[in-house]
Amino acid sequence: MQSIEQPPLSLVVFDMAGTTVTDHHEVERCFAEAAAQTGLSVTAGRILAMQGLAKRYVFETLWKEQLGDEHTDIQAKIDGSYDAFRHILEQHYKTQGATPTEGCLETFAWLHERGIAIALTTGFYRVVTDIILEKLGWLTGLSEQRVGTADSLIQVSIASDEVERGRPYPNMIERAMQLTGVENPKAVVNIGDTPSDLLSGRAAGVFLNLGLVNGTHTREQLEGYPHDKLLGSLAELPALLASQPVIL
Repeated sequence: MQSIEQPPLSLVVFDMAGTTVTDHHEVERCFAEAAAQTGLSVTAGRILAMQGLAKRYVFETLWKEQLGDEHTDIQAKIDGSYDAFRHILEQHYKTQGATPTEGCLETFAWLHERGIAIALTTGFYRVVTDIILEKLGWLTGLSEQRVGTADSLIQVSIASDEVERGRPYPNMIERAMQLTGVENPKAVVNIGDTPSDLLSGRAAGVFLNLGLVNGTHTREQLEGYPHDKLLGSLAELPALLASQPVIL
C-alpha cells in the first residue's frame, strides 16, 4: 500500500536536446553564430552554462551583461540576436534532422508498458520544437495543444514559450502535470542534462530529480547542482525506476 507522501509513479518529464534528442553541440554553435552575426560578445563556456534556459531569455541576459539594463538599444539588440538564432537553428534541424539518444526509445517503451506518462519539456520555442518532433516522428498522435493519448509515443510536449517562466522555474513541469492529470509532484520524475533542468526539478519538488551526463554537460559540471542521481545514459533509467517502491 502506497502512502499519501509516496504515490505510484505516474509521469516522467524529460528534457529534449541532450536528453532525448542527440546533441552534437549544434545548439551552442547556433548561439555562437547568431552572436557573431549580431555583435554580441560571449564565450563558449558562457553559452554552455545557459543551455536549457528559454532561448530569448539567454539573449536578453547576455545583452544586458554586455550593455547594461538601461541601454537605449537593448531591446533591438535582443530581438536581432534572437531572430538570427531562430533562423539558424530552424534551418539546422530542417536540413540535418534529429536522432534519439542512447536508450531513449527503449526507456519510452518500458514506461509505456507500465502506463507511466511521458512529457517532453524544452528551452526551445514551439516552432523549432515541432520541427524536431516531426523529424523524429514524435508528433504523431498529438493534438494541436501537443497532448497525446496513452497510445501515442509521448503524452505531452511543452515548449518554453508556452509557459510564463521557463527553466530554472518549475512551470513546464507543473504544466506537464496539469495536462496529464497528475496532482502530486511526488508521482513525478524529472530528468535532464543541464543545470537548469536540475534546478527546475528541485523547484517542482519531484520524487526523483535526475541528471544525465552524456548530453551537453559532464558529471563534474552537474555534480554541484541539486540531484538525486546522475545517469550515464537513459539506458540506465528503467533499472533505477524499477528499484523504487513507487513502481510496485
